[in-house]
Amino acid sequence: MRRDSETAASPRPRPSLAWDEGCVLAVDQRALPHDYRLLRLETVDQLVDTITSLAVRGAPAIGLAGALGVALSAHRHTSDGRTDEASVKADAARLSAARPTAVNLAWAVRRAVGRLADGPQAVLAEAMTMLEEDAAVNRAAVVRAADLVQSLVPDRPVRILTHCNTGRLATAAVGTALGAIIELHGRGRVAEVLVDETRPLLQGARLTAWELGEAGVPHRLCVDSAAAAAMARGMVDCVLVGADRIAANGDVANKIGTYGLAVAAARHGLPFVVVAPESSWDRELADGSGIVVEERDPGEVTGFAGASVAPAGAAVFNPAFDVTPADLVTAIVSEARVFRPQGSPGTSDLREVPA
Repeated sequence: MRRDSETAASPRPRPSLAWDEGCVLAVDQRALPHDYRLLRLETVDQLVDTITSLAVRGAPAIGLAGALGVALSAHRHTSDGRTDEASVKADAARLSAARPTAVNLAWAVRRAVGRLADGPQAVLAEAMTMLEEDAAVNRAAVVRAADLVQSLVPDRPVRILTHCNTGRLATAAVGTALGAIIELHGRGRVAEVLVDETRPLLQGARLTAWELGEAGVPHRLCVDSAAAAAMARGMVDCVLVGADRIAANGDVANKIGTYGLAVAAARHGLPFVVVAPESSWDRELADGSGIVVEERDPGEVTGFAGASVAPAGAAVFNPAFDVTPADLVTAIVSEARVFRPQGSPGTSDLREVPA
């Protein structure tokens, strides 16, 4: 795996993932905001490590990385025109298991494997089609979400709170919730964005603030635990977040801390809007109780930047995600629709608003 670096001050806008001469190129999100670094991934082992270590993260992005990983495996396991399908499917299983909560990963890997019988070029073509679709899907979703936010806060530029990172780094391009914020900014409808730092790995502080700075969107960082206080002080008009998995009833799995934001938003009568592609829905799950929540290394909590911040041997609870019940969600916006879970705050009994 090779690393190519450039300064983070003015990186060329580019997709977060690409295919280049038999390798997968990915932005190393661990290095931001100080170093804009590209990883050149030559093996499935490297790609799995990249996903598990959060060098590539964000539900759409890891799904697309998984599809490119299947293409990588298909090329590596093809010789004299014959593909070792068993080896490719074994690699696909490892890719799907790299992060268990986001449904996009298994969905994209499964779709790429579906072209395996047609050879490695067909698998690659499917993965590249998914990259193109992701940009189009995100663009449709962010326009729909921006329209919804303007209808919810129609009389002035909006003050938005967001959590984790849902921009172009978390997708192939454009982004989801953060893409909607940038779309609203382009319309002159953003007063300010409060960016949760997003403990323990600071995706908000490191990545979202960086993307907002690139786009020229006015923003301030907010300690996670100050978000409810900001709502109480009248500093927030709307909460916009993404999703890693959505159950059939509208329960939403997203970065840890999202549930608390939804509870606080409901307490203060604020819209809580989720922006995510249709591929994030898992309609085989009736509700969020069946969502497997990944628990990560205790070291992410007990230490920071190589220094210990907790007593030796301290026990740790470090879930990567939580599940927000549907009745706390005002609306879920995808490229195709606005879904309003029945009984959610500030909504009628409408369940879907068609395209």
